[in-house]
Amino acid sequence: MKWPAIFVLLGICSQAAAQAIQVSVFSTTSKSAILRWTRVSGASSYKVTAAPQNSPGNPVGYAMFGANTVMGSIHSLSPNIFYTFTVEALDNQRTLNSGTIDSSSAPEVMDPIQTVKPKDSKTLMASFSSTTGATSYIIRVQNTNGFFREDTVSSSPAEIVSLTPYTEYTLSVMSVNSGGQSQPSSTVTAKTVLPPPQLSASSPRNDSITVSWAPVAHAVQYSLSLYKFGWNTTNIRHNTSNTNLTISGLDAGSLYVIKGFAWDPEGRQGDHNLYINQTTRPPTPSIANVSMGINNGSAGISVSWEWVEGVYGSIWYHVMSDQNLTCNSTSSSCTLFPVGCGEVHTIRVSASNEAGPSLPSGPLVFITFPCTPESLAVVESTEGNCTLTWDTVNQVDSYTAFIKRGDGAEESCKTTSNSCTYNCTCGHTYLMSVLAFNQAGSSPEGQVINSTTLPCCPEGVSVSAVSTDTFEIMWTPSRGAEVYQTRAADSSEVILCNDTAPVCALSDLSCDSSYSVVVTPCNDISGCNRACKAHTQITAPCMPMNLMLTQKNSTCFSVSWTANNRQANYTVTASGDDGTHTCNTEGNSCDITELPCGSNFEVSVIAASPAGWGLPSYSEFLETGPCCPLNLTVDQETQAMSNVSWSTAKGAHTFITSLTSARGHARCHTMDSHCLMGCITCGTNYTVTMEAISQSGRLSNCSYEGFSSSACCPSGVRLYGMADSSLRVYWRGSGSSHSYITEVVGNRNNYTCTSSPGESSCDVPNIQCGDVYTVVVAPLTPEGSKVLFCTQRIYSVSCAGSNIGTVIYRGKRSVD
Repeated sequence: MKWPAIFVLLGICSQAAAQAIQVSVFSTTSKSAILRWTRVSGASSYKVTAAPQNSPGNPVGYAMFGANTVMGSIHSLSPNIFYTFTVEALDNQRTLNSGTIDSSSAPEVMDPIQTVKPKDSKTLMASFSSTTGATSYIIRVQNTNGFFREDTVSSSPAEIVSLTPYTEYTLSVMSVNSGGQSQPSSTVTAKTVLPPPQLSASSPRNDSITVSWAPVAHAVQYSLSLYKFGWNTTNIRHNTSNTNLTISGLDAGSLYVIKGFAWDPEGRQGDHNLYINQTTRPPTPSIANVSMGINNGSAGISVSWEWVEGVYGSIWYHVMSDQNLTCNSTSSSCTLFPVGCGEVHTIRVSASNEAGPSLPSGPLVFITFPCTPESLAVVESTEGNCTLTWDTVNQVDSYTAFIKRGDGAEESCKTTSNSCTYNCTCGHTYLMSVLAFNQAGSSPEGQVINSTTLPCCPEGVSVSAVSTDTFEIMWTPSRGAEVYQTRAADSSEVILCNDTAPVCALSDLSCDSSYSVVVTPCNDISGCNRACKAHTQITAPCMPMNLMLTQKNSTCFSVSWTANNRQANYTVTASGDDGTHTCNTEGNSCDITELPCGSNFEVSVIAASPAGWGLPSYSEFLETGPCCPLNLTVDQETQAMSNVSWSTAKGAHTFITSLTSARGHARCHTMDSHCLMGCITCGTNYTVTMEAISQSGRLSNCSYEGFSSSACCPSGVRLYGMADSSLRVYWRGSGSSHSYITEVVGNRNNYTCTSSPGESSCDVPNIQCGDVYTVVVAPLTPEGSKVLFCTQRIYSVSCAGSNIGTVIYRGKRSVD
């Protein structure tokens, strides 16, 4: 049993010996190369030869190595030359095998870096001479603090970034080609400059800026430059050894750009790539005008000032009153509010920008509008004449009384006293008011009194239902009426609405009720006219309540509700993706039929009567059971495993599939449209059922055509050699009703034999000895096809002269 394994190993060794030597370049320099190669069995030495690629017949050198060496170097190379390297495996000067590889030698050592200049505190710019044949360059950077780095660059000059400020570095350069890199050039030294100071600034006044910064290590002096943004001016430089500086004589409300750098002890300027912006405080505004104004419906003091031109950036203004009122603005005006009548205010204005506030303006005194006259009263002094009186008001120059008659006639009376006499005629309505005036304007409209006769009943009264619980009542205005009282009453409640307009909406009415509606005109003096005509209106039916759904079968649901209308017709609506289903009744229940499976519906009920449609009921959601898959297929994969697959089913979220028999069952629960079932008993009839389940848990039971598993594969298969060069195959079958087919497959010949039902052996004649055979015994299906998943067994049949010798079992083989 071990010889075949030894034969395979010898075959592997022979095959390796026939392969070429694998050669690779480990490293190269400008004058040498180190190669690696694979070991060759039987080699006593290795010879390494190098020849220019453009002159392969003229080697420049060779090297010899012992039998146990698989890495070696060869010298006498020239820089930047492509060579063909050959490695030969020798056995007493006889070449056993060879391999080659092409590679270039490294470039020559470069000249030292020509110049190194600092670009900023963390960057140096290095310039160097390029080398012919180089594909890139490596700059080596190091310092005495242990810093070491190599940067790959493509050309000169090159930036060396991310360095430490004010630090001395040693630099060298190497060229790189496909063969490797040259040795480093001679070193040069360079030192980065000081970092820029971290400036911060503020404006203490509108003509100065103060700049401060943290000390910079190793700095001996600082320089600041400042110029006005947007102006063609020369930079102003200031030198100091302190860490702060105040610069005066600047323009108010202007943006200045400030840069700074530090000087090191060697007299070099430091990094000056950073700058900051700082704005001076704005100039003090000058108040231009103060008057009364309105802001968001409230009275206020409108303050305006002269706009300052030429300032930079956003400016906002702050207005202050000694009465604890303030307002802010980004324009040239602002309103202080709320203010009251007859108030005295002292006002100042200041401007602010991001630098801070300016000094406030000079004070200005302003008196607000007068207060509204109060306690208006009317007395009939003589027949046809009336006198209007009121209380006196402070901070007032004059009064004006306004008298308006109901037919549109108007008159006014201007006076400095607190009374006014006018002509009053009976049978009309008079509206009277008084305004007070001073330099700030008039007082707000105040008390309005009237004197009127009893108002008329309105004409053209109409009552309409605008919603299920709301009446809209409209009428033509009536003379003398200031307010209308609308009253709706039924047997249990009274609802009122008071309004000055000739329209009224009465809401929150009881459903399915009859209301008596009356519109009564009123005024404050003469009262209300209670002799107006009543109108009758019925409200819409009540909303159905307590909606209940009862499933009668898979396609029919019964819908019931609580109804308390006197007379109504009900419509049930079920709406969903699959359309709308309805039913109608005068009772309190209705059946919705022909509902499709796997569907969701929103169900509501609405009532209708001669008064119109009521409100629909609250919705209930109805879900029918999921649909069963239309197609289901069972495919047997192995003797004990089957794959069940099915078509999609509307509304189904998961599936529970079952294969059931008297000898056991299999079951799977999945969201997919297929599942793999184990524990299937061979030669068994199964009932196939499924439960389709929706996301909410509704379940539909589905039944399908039964499934019969294949006959069982036989066990105890044995082979015996017979005297007449035939093989007899024995097995143990699972029943007497099956026929079995035996297949014997060799390297040169194939044989088959088929047994009758109930038999457990089969003879295969004329077997060729000296071969290895794959034997499989499988039952035949009723249709005559072979069961494909029975185990294959391997036997070797030796020869004994011209007859069959020993039959040896070699093991099992999985079915392909």
